[in-house]
Parts: sequence; structure tokens; C-alpha cells
Amino acid sequence: MLDRRYLLAGLATTFALAACGRGAGAHADVLRVGSQKGGTKALMLASGALDGAPYKVEWSEFPAAQNLLEALGSSAVDLGLVGDAPFQFAYQAGSPIKAVGAQRTQGRIDGALSILVPAGSPVHDGNGLKGRRIATTRGSVGHYLVLRSMIASGFRPEDVKIVFLSPSDSRAALQSGAVDAWSTWMPYVAAAQAEGDRIVVDGRDFVQGYGFEIAPESAIANKREQLADFLRREGKALEWAKGHIDDYSAVLAKETGLPLGIARETATKNIRLRVPIDDRVVADQKIVLDTFRRFGEVKSVRPLDSAFVSNV
Repeated sequence: MLDRRYLLAGLATTFALAACGRGAGAHADVLRVGSQKGGTKALMLASGALDGAPYKVEWSEFPAAQNLLEALGSSAVDLGLVGDAPFQFAYQAGSPIKAVGAQRTQGRIDGALSILVPAGSPVHDGNGLKGRRIATTRGSVGHYLVLRSMIASGFRPEDVKIVFLSPSDSRAALQSGAVDAWSTWMPYVAAAQAEGDRIVVDGRDFVQGYGFEIAPESAIANKREQLADFLRREGKALEWAKGHIDDYSAVLAKETGLPLGIARETATKNIRLRVPIDDRVVADQKIVLDTFRRFGEVKSVRPLDSAFVSNV
């Protein structure tokens, strides 16, 4: 069960791009978009990609993909960007959602997804995590990274204790010594490193760098035109971000409250470009799904190709 405290916290911090009344998000001329830690919102605002859009955008902020996916599954928002692992986890759990757009990180990006330990930890690589307690969020890219690292080290499921917590609770648990390591993503990686934590497993060797724009089936049926327009504008914004890291970082820092240096590192390591949802993308996702199934984290058999809509 996803933690509804964080869902409610995210929904409580809804911002409108243009003035609109309470409840307007249900109207066809409003697109409700979820953003994790300010990322999508900052990108679209900084780039000006939504200038002249024929609809209003209502933004909702979420601390992690799981909270955003719960909102999507309940049709509380119409669109949101998440990583491939949390999408597969939620979809296979029966959520009425589909991927309507795909993005992929360009090249191998160091440290964007990592397992971290405190500075004084005796652990120095993935093999050293045997018998350790690792905090992460269930179904997240961090969870997926732990499983891939375990496979690489030849660990059995019982060789590592995974403790499922929200990002903020994971950070607190690492600081207090309640866990030995934390598997997480940007901007949490950069913030933890700034406080002295160090990376012992770098996700660049284990993940494929996909992100998916997810929509509930209700939005696909009723707001297809708005979804398609937003995705086109987002593709242009992603292209813009490659050459305007400083501008993007400044807005990201403002939107999230992150220090500018951490915002800039996050922006640099989160550069992705839009890619078509094709047979290769679907095939790559089978690796993610098979990994979760190998460890008994996913037991359903929803057809993988039914999770994608390629013609929005």
C-alpha cells in the first residue's frame, strides 16, 4: 500500500499555471499534471514550452513516483512522469494507467541513481552490502537498483534486508543508523552527497534510463488532444534544456527550495530526450519486469505490450 500521507501532502501543494477555480481540473480545458520534486514543472516553466497552450495546467507536487502513481491511478491527476520501474510495479498491481510518452537518458550518467552509505561506513561496493539494511521506496527505481545490485553480487533474497520507507524517512533512517545504506535518485543523491554520504553502487551500470509519461485511462479517453499537445511541448522543452542548464537549474531551485548547486547537478544528470514507444522500448521493459518477478515482488501477468499507448 502506498503511503497516503505523501499523496495528500502532494495534492495539498497544487499550483495553477494560470488562474483557475477549485475543481477546474475535472474540465476538458484543464490538464492536471503531477511533478516529482519540481522536475517537470520547472522544465516546462523555465523553457516557456507552455506559452500559448489552449488549456490551463494545474500542477501537483509529489515526493516520489509511488505517490504520483497513486494519484494517477485514482484519476486525481491526468499526466505524470515516472521511472520505468515504478511504472511497471504499479501497472502490474492493476492500476488503470498506461504510458503515453517515453523519454530516455542520453549516455551513461554517473550517480543519478545510487546506493549511498555514510562517510564512515565499512561498505565500499555492492559486495559489501551483504547482511546490510538498505532503505528505499517499494517499487521505485531505488528498489529496482537494489535488486539488480544483488543479482550482480550473486546474493540470495535473504542476503539483504530491504527496508521500505519514503525518501524523507529513508534519509532520517540513514542519518540515525537505523539502516546501513539508502538506494535513491536525484535530487536526493546530490543532497546526501553534500552532507558527506558516498556512493557505493552507481545505477549507471544497472538501469536503462527510461522515464514514462503516464496517464490514467480516463484521461486518455477524455483528454487525448491535451495530452498529445503537452507531450509535443515537453519534447521541445527537453531539447531546450540540453543547452540551457543554468536557466533550468535556476527555476528548479526556486520551485523546489534546493540549493542552486544541487539543483544544477540534478538538472545536468536528468537530461533526457523524447523517444518513440516502439518494440525496443517494450522489450527493454521486460528486463525490469523480470527482475521484480525474480524476487517475487510482482506476481501478476498483465500483458506488457498493453501497458503502452504509442499514438497519443
